[in-house]
Amino acid sequence: MTQPTLIELSRRLAAGETTSRALIEESLARIADPEGEGARAFLTVYAERARTKADAVDAARSKGAALPRFAGVPLSIKDLFDVEGEPTRAGSRALAQAPAALADAEAVALARRAGFVIMGKTNMTEFAYSAFGVNPHYGTPLSPWDRARGLIPGGSTSGGAVGVADAMTPAALGTDTGGSCRIPAAFCGIVGFRPTQGRISREGVLPLAPSLDSVGPLAMSVSCCAALDSVLSGGPGDDERPQPLAGLAIGVIEGYVDESLDASVAAAFVDALTRLAKAGAKLKPVRAPELAELSQITRNGSIVEFEAFAVHRARLATSAAQYDPWVLARLEAGREKSAADYIDILGHRTRVRGAVDARTRSVDALALPTVPIAPPALSELGDFASSRALNALILRNTAIANFLDRPAISIPCHAPGGAPVGFMLMGETGLDRRLLAAARGAEEAVRGRP
Repeated sequence: MTQPTLIELSRRLAAGETTSRALIEESLARIADPEGEGARAFLTVYAERARTKADAVDAARSKGAALPRFAGVPLSIKDLFDVEGEPTRAGSRALAQAPAALADAEAVALARRAGFVIMGKTNMTEFAYSAFGVNPHYGTPLSPWDRARGLIPGGSTSGGAVGVADAMTPAALGTDTGGSCRIPAAFCGIVGFRPTQGRISREGVLPLAPSLDSVGPLAMSVSCCAALDSVLSGGPGDDERPQPLAGLAIGVIEGYVDESLDASVAAAFVDALTRLAKAGAKLKPVRAPELAELSQITRNGSIVEFEAFAVHRARLATSAAQYDPWVLARLEAGREKSAADYIDILGHRTRVRGAVDARTRSVDALALPTVPIAPPALSELGDFASSRALNALILRNTAIANFLDRPAISIPCHAPGGAPVGFMLMGETGLDRRLLAAARGAEEAVRGRP
């Protein structure tokens, strides 16, 4: 992590050590680099608007005007967010000619109010419905690790994660229905945060599964995610004070989440736990057998399958031919689902949440690998059946937080130069800032820095 945090960028701007125009030009140059991933990471670039905004910020600052905390700092937003005056495509050809949004999404409006300069809209899995980050319409940005092999970036916030990893912007706004902030964060070696669902407004964000959708940040550090979380929840953009590791109780989930791990993931996760223990954290094994029930609970369909089909049913009747075939097949799988099965799964969700809550009250946070595997190559994705199984494996651990509606954050824990691995900390529902404080305290040990 060599990039300055959002708080540091804010300080440098206020101190006159840099200008907003300089930051925006650097961002635009990285996006436009023909050797980079910008053409695939960004679907829309607001180059002239960003320059105009930066110049206005710099002029106002030179005159001593009071400015918002992050005035002049670049930020990207996922193609799922409304921006006044343009269609919200959600990474799809089916919505390319949709009516223009009448207003910015609430999260975008809050970011602008805090002074962020929106650089553009980033690429994503069509309609946010896949963990791969692949988009056949607009291209697929590649994970920064071993780019010659062409590894998937993770989804669905693929472009935002790649943009942050490649320093196109210091942070990005994404969404997370089953892991869409944390999976690309893990596959791209950055930090991704999924808040408790009701914490950040989803007004003006195209839904996938309304019972599970959330809005969250991606950045290079926990500090940046904490600052953006504050902004997006209506706060002043504060970082969170790190919780001391001495005495921090971390529950290590055993069973289910530690099955079918790549050797690189297992080794990096164990190493991170060892570093945390040496730094003073108290590791406690946690058994939550209810999690192993999830495959049985969802045997007749997951919440996402039921709700995503309901969201898209009318559009499928007129525009199915314009969908990504992979996404279309997944949506169509929800067509014959039973309402009774949906009601059953909601009942199971309530039961499992209660049971897991009771088992985890004695710890400050739960630890588990973000994704069981390292990112596979784009060329390794196979037919629908095998890809669907791989997609389910990638989603397995992250989807737990959405099902339980708990805040969760992915922090890189791999060795320098190694395959990217995410270390996930999961908190209690509604205690988002407490989790961020724990993550701030744990981050250096998890990353392997003294």
